[in-house]
Amino acid sequence: MLAYRMSQAGAQASLQEIASPRPAQSEVLVRIRACGLNFADLLMQKGTYQDTPEPPFTLGMEVAGEVVETGPNVTDWQPGDRVMVYARQGGLASLGSFPADRLIRLPDSMSFEQAAAFQIGYGTAHIALGHRARLQPGETLLVTGAGGGTGLTAVEIGARMGARIIAAARGGDKLEVARAAGATDCIDTGTEDLRTRLLELGRIDVAYDTVGGDLFKAAFRAIKPEGRLLPVGFAGGDVPQIPANHLLVKNLTVIGFYIGGYLNFRSDVVQDSFATLLGWFNDELLHPHVGQVLPLEQVSAGMDLLRSRQAVGKVVITP
Repeated sequence: MLAYRMSQAGAQASLQEIASPRPAQSEVLVRIRACGLNFADLLMQKGTYQDTPEPPFTLGMEVAGEVVETGPNVTDWQPGDRVMVYARQGGLASLGSFPADRLIRLPDSMSFEQAAAFQIGYGTAHIALGHRARLQPGETLLVTGAGGGTGLTAVEIGARMGARIIAAARGGDKLEVARAAGATDCIDTGTEDLRTRLLELGRIDVAYDTVGGDLFKAAFRAIKPEGRLLPVGFAGGDVPQIPANHLLVKNLTVIGFYIGGYLNFRSDVVQDSFATLLGWFNDELLHPHVGQVLPLEQVSAGMDLLRSRQAVGKVVITP
């Protein structure tokens, strides 16, 4: 089968033909119908992601498809079951073998493309804003990179939790999508100074930053005393350094969050979150925004959309 692989550290990822996998004792073989791209896929190719496997490995963290075969220890799944998987790796291929306890059953109303745009974005936003930052109804939430796959879900989840949302993104097309997802106010970071506009709109309680760099610094300066900052990504390429003495002056809290870590030490938090999120989806309260759907042969073009920050919503690959 074809797979988008990293052969060795520092090498260019490429489509390669490899042997089809078979499920191990407690694994399930899934025919992959859709795989969401994430900024972490770019970082893995550079070797700078905090959870990069040792090469060789197949990229692709977020998978949706159908069960083909189960390992001998698996009793909960049957061939033909529609599932999604937070795979961490192995999604950019025709088939993948994944631990059975990672599988989640798809609602009948959820397409494979929607499922591939669901887990990481919505799971990260829901757990980070609710479990970690304790976002309250009526508070003001800033979301940077609000038109991309990660930021857009935070806009939607924050609005669902009753917050006032300020969306910051580059370009009117992205801000239009963010407004449709629930943003009250929008700031075009390509033409407007973020800190100045935040001070005009009123200081923020929580900052959900997917970009880093100057946007994080602007949010840091414009946040209220006792505000909470969530650095969840660094799409701008610059990991901000936080002056600890300024935290003291304004009594600020900086909250780290990585959903993959919770799978290792608090998987119950992730499971509870997905149960809530799927309930909201079934009630038509969440609407995954898939901006681009590309075949596996065009995965490099999809990665370029992320790299250049041109993607609006989620980029999904359909093997």
